[in-house]
Amino acid sequence: MLAEEQSRSRNAWIVASLMKLYCMDGVCGGRIVGMSLLYPTLLLCASGFFSYLRPSEPFLTAFLMGPDKNLTEIQVVSEIYPIWTYSYLFLLFPVFLATDFLRYKPVLILQASSLVATYAMLLQVRGVWAMQLMEFLFGLASASEVAYFSYIYSVVEPAHYQRVTGYCRSVTLFGSAVGSLLGQLLLSMAQVQLYYLVAITLTSAVVAFVAPWFLPMPKRSLFFHKSPVGGGEGPESSAGLMQGETDSKVPLTDNGQEDSVVSYGECSNSKGPSGGVQKVLRLLFSDFLCCYRCRPLLAWSLWWALATCGYFQVINYTQVLWEKVRSSQDYNIYNGYVETLSTLLGALAALLVGLLPVSWSVWGELALSLLSLLMALCVFGMDLLGNIWTCYSLYVLFRTIYMLLITVATFQIAASLSMQRYALVFGVNTFVALLLQSLLTVVVVDSAGLGLDVYTQFLIYGTYFAFISSVFLTAGLYKVYSRRRSELESCSGAETQSNGSPNSNIISS
Repeated sequence: MLAEEQSRSRNAWIVASLMKLYCMDGVCGGRIVGMSLLYPTLLLCASGFFSYLRPSEPFLTAFLMGPDKNLTEIQVVSEIYPIWTYSYLFLLFPVFLATDFLRYKPVLILQASSLVATYAMLLQVRGVWAMQLMEFLFGLASASEVAYFSYIYSVVEPAHYQRVTGYCRSVTLFGSAVGSLLGQLLLSMAQVQLYYLVAITLTSAVVAFVAPWFLPMPKRSLFFHKSPVGGGEGPESSAGLMQGETDSKVPLTDNGQEDSVVSYGECSNSKGPSGGVQKVLRLLFSDFLCCYRCRPLLAWSLWWALATCGYFQVINYTQVLWEKVRSSQDYNIYNGYVETLSTLLGALAALLVGLLPVSWSVWGELALSLLSLLMALCVFGMDLLGNIWTCYSLYVLFRTIYMLLITVATFQIAASLSMQRYALVFGVNTFVALLLQSLLTVVVVDSAGLGLDVYTQFLIYGTYFAFISSVFLTAGLYKVYSRRRSELESCSGAETQSNGSPNSNIISS
């Protein structure tokens, strides 16, 4: 539950940008002609803000282990929190297909309903089984998040995509930061009990539940309800133009390798009439094979999946570590301030990444190695130094680095793709990250596995990021060596040719 809360700003940035493809394939024939941009945007932003306004979230572990729920650390860590990971993994792909088949709005309502049920259970019920069901419902809400970030592109005109993307993205970050700050202020200054913070979160979820019902229903989607290709006016008539636009792309490498770009035309054509489930699955699998033949894309996707797995684990269990370092039953805690600061700095890092003077196509692997090592040191420091202020500071740094790198990985992967491939690649990367996280959870966290204490867990997570660093250090050094050798061979060949030696044995006719 915590991992989704802390990573939602990243998901918002990524999914909102990438689900733009839903209308790049000429599939938005369901735009409501004459519908004001203001009406659906305001409703969606209101739903997003109140959905992510969660004052209780920075204090969830303290609430579960406090007098209200009276759960033990082992129950919370090993039996309750892993359920979110498993449910998110198994629901992600079915919900993705259902979102397209049902045309977004029903899944938006499902997401809002799941959040209300989640916080109602958190507020009212007790016991391990009840909290496990709560985590399952929150996993359903997390998997349904794709509907929120894809709906708006089905009801507004392409000229407004960038604007509404910014609105939907920023409102979730703003809601997250306001919620964390509000919770901390109420706890520190007004001495409000954690129970009432959960009640405020539930009230916010109920408000968010109202908005989706008033949204207009789209008529088209990407796979199951396509617009026919052909002439005529409207979005369908621009299919050829959009195809030409989406075939333009920028390679990840500058060495002219043929596999550095995945062209839409090289893969199976996704245009045409609506298809059934089998046809959609065949299309997705064909595109999957086509995309991951690109070696630079595969490298950045590998970092994405590996790092996101470790990031989820650290975020999911960091409150447990803080509770061990400084118990909320004996001291004042400031988790809300930390979450607010880390959210804002992470967003700032994502915005400023384009200003960094780094040639990512050349030095990307070495940069990933260095910064992954810094993330590993942050995790080791949180685990070994035993000071709450050090833990807070290193946590903020850890999240900021991740937000910066995931933003770089996003546009580096996107640079090798035509627009129709965005959702598939980023969906696969997220799925692999969740699969790895589930395996790590089963072995390290779950009571069915080793069920290790939180200090040992964080040692493993630090080692995990050090392993990622070593993998990309090796890849980076090999890439620099190969590039250097290629340059030397080119210089040597040019010098030999200028001396005329290749022509010395040629006899003129």
